[in-house]
Amino acid sequence: MKFCFRRTRYGVIVLCALILCACDQSQSDQRVLLPSPLVSIISLVPQPLTVTETLPGRVAPVRIAEIRAQITGIVQKKLFEQGRQVKAGQPLYQINPAPFLAEVNMAAAILKRAEVALAYTQAQVVRLSSLLKSNSISRQQYDDEVFKRDQALADVEQARATLARRKLDLTFATVEAPISGRIDQTLVSEGALVSSTDASPMARIQQIDHVYLDLRRPASSLGLLQKALESQGTETGLTVSVLQPDAEPYGKGHIMFSGISVDSGTGDVLLRVLVSNPNKRLLPGMFVQAKVELGHYDQALMLPQQAIVHFEGQFRVWVIDENQQAHLIKVELGGLVDRYYRLKSGVRAGQKIVVEGMDRLTEGITVREQQWALNQSVSDLDH
Repeated sequence: MKFCFRRTRYGVIVLCALILCACDQSQSDQRVLLPSPLVSIISLVPQPLTVTETLPGRVAPVRIAEIRAQITGIVQKKLFEQGRQVKAGQPLYQINPAPFLAEVNMAAAILKRAEVALAYTQAQVVRLSSLLKSNSISRQQYDDEVFKRDQALADVEQARATLARRKLDLTFATVEAPISGRIDQTLVSEGALVSSTDASPMARIQQIDHVYLDLRRPASSLGLLQKALESQGTETGLTVSVLQPDAEPYGKGHIMFSGISVDSGTGDVLLRVLVSNPNKRLLPGMFVQAKVELGHYDQALMLPQQAIVHFEGQFRVWVIDENQQAHLIKVELGGLVDRYYRLKSGVRAGQKIVVEGMDRLTEGITVREQQWALNQSVSDLDH
């Protein structure tokens, strides 16, 4: 019986050993049979990229002139149609000229009297000069007559100046447009008394064949704007497209870099854009949107935002090499454009970048790949 017990124990041990070997072999087979992780990738293809930003803005006229009376008088006529285009020098109002015409006639009469007096004193000086030579009169008498002649000459000059002033007042009775542009509604009517000291103008003219568009953005963006201007290598300014409500452009303009200032109240940068407005569709006070071109790249490499890995304070991406192995490399990012990053350095065209499935990757692991389904063109996208 002792022999039988030993043989049974030996059989149990052998059986356990066989079971353990079978388990190890099964686990080894499972490890060998595990498939490589499947990842979604895109291939980097250079493509043109225009980086833009859409900002709200308000239209302002390039020039604005307030029509004011330069004399005091009664308005007789309005000589323009409200809301129409007027030209510089065009008559707008007629102020009653009768009082100013009377003053012109009076000033002309005073001038004529002064000229007669001057002619008399000049003749007197000529006669007395011959008498002085013969010692028939004293030197004092001659000097007094010379003084009267000079005084009469000054009176003539004063009378001429007065007449010129009265004629100028007469011309001011016709109020003319100082600039060309679109005139607003009249603020005075016929029969109104106007004066050069009035607080309100008679009307306003706004020049809108070119208009300003005032845009606002944070002051921190000033450096970005300066770099964008330098990258273009032009002094005409950054290109701006003024958009209609349906996103169709009104026209194009350029940021006047000399017109940039920081609002002390809000801290925003005020950008002044000069826009051509030949069809007069942009009106002063109108709120519109403008698309500012911040830069253009002919060979931009763009990558979806979710492909970027933030690791140890650096930006990295998973790259698949020609052996289908994954490697984590450092990259330098440019701007973010509609959920796509522009890659400045660290990668090259043609490389395969992992977009999805990164959580299953380790350095050097062999992967299976498929094209990322949501890959799309990123040319001409806005912020």
